[in-house]
This record gives sequence, structure tokens and C-alpha cells, in this order.
Amino acid sequence: MSTLPPLPAEAEEGEALPERPRGRAAARLLPPAKLTGPIPWVIAILIALVVLAAAGGLALRNLATSASAGLSAAVSVQVIEPNPDLRPARGAEAAKLLSAIEGVSSVRVVPDAELVAMLEPWLGEGATSGDVPIPALIDVEFSRKAGPAEIARIEAALKDKVPGARVDAQGDFLRPVNDALAALQWLALGLAVLVALATAAAVWLAARNAFAGARDTVEIMHLLGASQRQITAVFLRDVLREAAAGALMGAGLGVAAVWLLGQQFAALGSGMVSGGGLMLADWLVIGAIPVAGVLLAMVTARITIAYALKAML
Repeated sequence: MSTLPPLPAEAEEGEALPERPRGRAAARLLPPAKLTGPIPWVIAILIALVVLAAAGGLALRNLATSASAGLSAAVSVQVIEPNPDLRPARGAEAAKLLSAIEGVSSVRVVPDAELVAMLEPWLGEGATSGDVPIPALIDVEFSRKAGPAEIARIEAALKDKVPGARVDAQGDFLRPVNDALAALQWLALGLAVLVALATAAAVWLAARNAFAGARDTVEIMHLLGASQRQITAVFLRDVLREAAAGALMGAGLGVAAVWLLGQQFAALGSGMVSGGGLMLADWLVIGAIPVAGVLLAMVTARITIAYALKAML
């Protein structure tokens, strides 16, 4: 058990009192207030989890944005004609009408071979037997986002000359997917908030334990004249050192895990997956996570020590 510094004796008449310790001199009288052993590792694990959650949420946002951007200006037109001999002519007539609509940038009639290739996995031999009527499919691209007004113009143009034509905005097919991706993004954000609260709780407990272990010395320091700000600064110095070490370790682990997962998804060769990668701005956000973790630890420790000093003094 460490020996506490003796209290200053009363000064005799005409004798000056000892000068109160200030600055670093006061800090040296207080033993290092290290956090409990596993706290840096706990902070490292929590920061790594936040990095993973943030990277996942940002990648999902990029994936949803990339997928929606490619289909927001696209419209599909199906020309339903049971007679296969009349189907090509009606498809060509619909394509001609669509090309004359204002705002349409391109019109493409999907070849029958391509339609059969798309339907064969679901219909099997029925896709090529002719027993199943396959509509003529036309892809329409607008120069801007295809909204309800554009859909209404297409339907009005085809209503009289191409009866039975069906117009679908391609972006509508992805609406359930976008809703699911949005829910996953909120889940990632919620996980990041919970981990941040866990980090604050861990630092709060560690700071309380560190203060309790040095309580007697803090009382002596206060009697010697050390201010609350000086005492708090000594504790915060060690909190900063250990929190920074844990945050750096956690950021390294998290970035390594994100990189490995990115390599695995990139190997899938999917256009949607490659469009959901992390951009430079996303990496800047991820890089700010350990800094935010250290700041959170510092603020939590400062508040904890302030309340502990207030209760003691």
C-alpha cells in the first residue's frame, strides 16, 4: 500500500506557509490513474464493431443509390398479343409511337431470343414451345427521372393504337428492395448508437474505479491546494492515452475486416454489389469513428470525475 504524503504542519508566527502545488507539480503528486486492465481492449472491440456497422450502413446506402439511379429513368412496355405473327408488327408500331414522345431518349425492342433466355429458367421448354404467349417487350429510357406524368403520357399515346399495352416503371420493381435496404441502414445506425452507449458506460465504470483507488491521495492533494481542474487533468491524461490506444486498435481491426469482406463481395462479380462499394467520403466517415470514440471517452471521464469530486469535496 502506497504511503500518502503528510499534511503540511501549521506555520509558526511569522513563518510563510508552503506554496501550493501547481500545474505539473500537482500532477506528479497524484499517482497515475490508469484505467482497469481490459478497458483499452473493450474500447478496441467496441470501436471495431462501430466501424463494421458504419461500413455496412454506408455500403447499403451506396447500393440502394446505385440501383435506383440506373432504373429511375427507365420504363418497360409490354405489348400483349396472343398471335405470334402479329406480335413483331405491333411491337414495332409501339416503339415508333414511343420514340415520338417528348423526353424519351432511347427506345429498344428486346429481341425474342433474349426474352426466351430470360424466361427459360422459369418456364423451361414452355418458353420455346409457343404454347405460352410471350409479350413484346420494349425498354424506354427518359432523359430524366420517369415519374407518374411520364407514365401517363406513354399510356395515353399507346391507348388507341396499341390496345393492351402495359407500362411499368422499372424503379417500382426495386421499391421493396429499397425499403429492406433502408431498414438495414437504420439497424446499422441503431447498432452504432448502442455500441457508443456501451463505450461510454465502460469508460464511466473504469473512471469511477480509478478515482476510487486514488481517493485518499485526491483528498490529500485537495488539502495541499490542488484545484479540481488539476486533479481532473491527471485522470484525463491517462484516459486519453488508453482510449486512443484502444481506438486505434479497434479501427485497425474494423478496417481490416471491412477490407476482407469487400474482397469477398467483389469476387461475386455482381454489378449491384460492385456499385455498393465504399467511396472516399465513406472512408472519411469511418476514419472519424476512432476520433469520435476518444472524444466520447474524454467527455464521459470528465463528467464522471467531476461528479466524483463534487460528491467527495
